[in-house]
Amino acid sequence: MPNRILVPLIVACALFMENLDSTVISTALPAIAEDFGASPIHLKLAMTSYLLTLAVFLPASGWLADRLGARLIFRVAIVTFTAGSILCGFSHSIGSLVFARVVQGIGGSMMVPVGRLVVLRTVSKAELVSSLAWLTVPALIGPVLGPPVGGFITTYVSWPWIFWINIPVGILGFILATLFIPEVRGETRVPFDRFGFALSGLGLSILMGGSTTLGLNMLSLPINFGLIALGGALLAGYVAHARHRANPILALSLLRIPNFRNTLLGSLIGRVGMGATPFLLPLLLQLGFGMSAFQSGTITFASAIGAIAMKFGAPPLLKRYGFRNVLLANTVISSVFVALPAIFTPATPVLLLTILLLAGGFFRSLQFTSISALAFADIPPERMSQGTTMTSVAQQISVSLGITIGAIALEVTTAQHGGEIVWTAFWLPFTLVGLLSMLSLWPFLRLHADAGAEVSGRHPTPDAVTAMRDRA
Repeated sequence: MPNRILVPLIVACALFMENLDSTVISTALPAIAEDFGASPIHLKLAMTSYLLTLAVFLPASGWLADRLGARLIFRVAIVTFTAGSILCGFSHSIGSLVFARVVQGIGGSMMVPVGRLVVLRTVSKAELVSSLAWLTVPALIGPVLGPPVGGFITTYVSWPWIFWINIPVGILGFILATLFIPEVRGETRVPFDRFGFALSGLGLSILMGGSTTLGLNMLSLPINFGLIALGGALLAGYVAHARHRANPILALSLLRIPNFRNTLLGSLIGRVGMGATPFLLPLLLQLGFGMSAFQSGTITFASAIGAIAMKFGAPPLLKRYGFRNVLLANTVISSVFVALPAIFTPATPVLLLTILLLAGGFFRSLQFTSISALAFADIPPERMSQGTTMTSVAQQISVSLGITIGAIALEVTTAQHGGEIVWTAFWLPFTLVGLLSMLSLWPFLRLHADAGAEVSGRHPTPDAVTAMRDRA
């Protein structure tokens, strides 16, 4: 098998394991909570801890690959992720599951970016497009298979197996990586920003730790708000540090580029709203409507099908209407679909639920495909890796915040029903996250009318080109 196919296929197997694992857990949350004797709402920590760990360790992955070799780091990532999967299956409490998810997150933070780096540096430019096509497969198939596979295993086998199925994939991936992945290192060695990594990592961990434990009665309110304040102070310290360093761990100077700044802010706000859906929806279907995990999974996977369908619709829409118009209109549409489950009832036909979720997946995917393309439109090639790191970290943080906000809102309405999670308790969480998504209109309104015209294929007017250059 030629190198342009073999190497991407090996990397794709690892990425598939990570993508599948990220989606199966949400379907299994009610079953895990029952085994632990805990509230399903408290199990948000199992999701947010993984996302937060990704955000903290992602910036270091590229440097480690350049310094120690991409093959070594990629294999270490597979071993770490697989070990975390084993620990997840043997977890017997929220605390042990959170610890195991942190281990998984450390592995995932290295596996995904380093895997892509291996492909970019080992495949010729002429073969790059066909090679990268293999890496899109896990991102498309993982979210589709995750909910029904997780639901089937949880309903008919046992929830620990949603993690243990990673073991054979991890072993195979490690062997193939050892045999066929070439050793590649960076041509230039940039000093690692240790102090910046400590400030940003501790700041994010403490800030998110304080916010995610709000409403769980794990810590007193003064301690919660103290952690949030301390985390914010550390992040402010990082901002001051990054201004005076040539190669900071997070390149905040990219925020001077208007398109990048506005799309990053829009994505951050939008994902806060939309990120809560994978957490809230299985709880509504299983605990609110009385469905099994398998029934829930076979409905929620429709949104992933909608996302795949969008891949064919985004380019012509962007070419015809432009990024700004698409983002403004689609922010309203996708936010409505985010809030729509607030009016679902047990009497809502399953077919209608599935169709609405499929449409919602289409519009959400259109939103973030447009954002991703526009964010990098004006970034110089030599700074692409910095932009990728910034957007990846922001994505994990915002989704984690979304889960936290949705869980707190559900905790409030559940308390009004005597602590029982019933379907009528979900109106506030879904309405709130839908409104949050709508707030991303503000940064998109600041986009130029012809923003990203070179990327979308639209031809801007000469005056628009001059205006964009002046704004940049």
